[in-house]
Amino acid sequence: MSKISELLRKIKNLNIPTKDTVESIESGAYNSKFRGGGIEFSEVREYVPGDDVKRIDWSVSARHNSLFVKEFVEEKELNVYTILDLSASNNFGLVKSKLDLSFEVAASLMFLALRNNDKIGLGIFTDDLEKFIPSKKGKKQVMRILKELIEYEPKSEKTDIMKSLSTLNNKLKRKSTIYIISDFISDSYEKPLKFLKLHHKVILINISDIQEKEIPEIGYAYIEDAETGEQVLVDTSDKQFQKQYAEHVSEKMKTDKKNMNRIGIDMININNEESFDVTINRYFRNKGKMKN
Repeated sequence: MSKISELLRKIKNLNIPTKDTVESIESGAYNSKFRGGGIEFSEVREYVPGDDVKRIDWSVSARHNSLFVKEFVEEKELNVYTILDLSASNNFGLVKSKLDLSFEVAASLMFLALRNNDKIGLGIFTDDLEKFIPSKKGKKQVMRILKELIEYEPKSEKTDIMKSLSTLNNKLKRKSTIYIISDFISDSYEKPLKFLKLHHKVILINISDIQEKEIPEIGYAYIEDAETGEQVLVDTSDKQFQKQYAEHVSEKMKTDKKNMNRIGIDMININNEESFDVTINRYFRNKGKMKN
């Protein structure tokens, strides 16, 4: 990350470049999307007249030869996890790397959760879930997570979203809101998302760079896969190659969106064409309207 030393110096006072952006992300829209109506199991107690018969726990009642009902409490806080892709493909970027942009988005979402008194946790993945920090409340937790993000050295350059999310699913013990931040350059990963969606709210944040949509005309050049190291010599000035490349990128974006729509998971597309807080606010507002 190009601004690591600067960010590290400013963290103590929460004065990082994302602070103003956090203020511009609308807390009300955030709450509208994720709060209200959430309940979780609390305990089993004896039935009293007037209790909803749908809440009777028949297995417990049979054991005790008396009616018992399940007691639920409204969720007063959220468990918010930011799951960040640190594989090598995220180092690419024209103005700033996708990794820098990912970090700014992650930090903003963490401070937004902090402002809303939510519990905050972290996951770091490449071709597996390399780091997992369980959710806790408070400023110290955010500082710990940001310090970990800044100092962490990935063990692998490759990406395996399916394996990483499968590992994550086994670690999450309570219902959570999960932001998965990645460029999603990986093989199929729908299956673990389906399992995560059964118990959690999952939002994908797809980080891309405008330069990835088209190849600049610089003649013959080697294109290297950041994760495998494989190099291919191409003629970037060839119109047919440019067309095929643009079509491939466009088709991948359409396929990803179609696949996520099919399983009911939102994907927010963020790049350097628009400030990410504008994109995120638009998403929260639209979801708030749909809920109302």
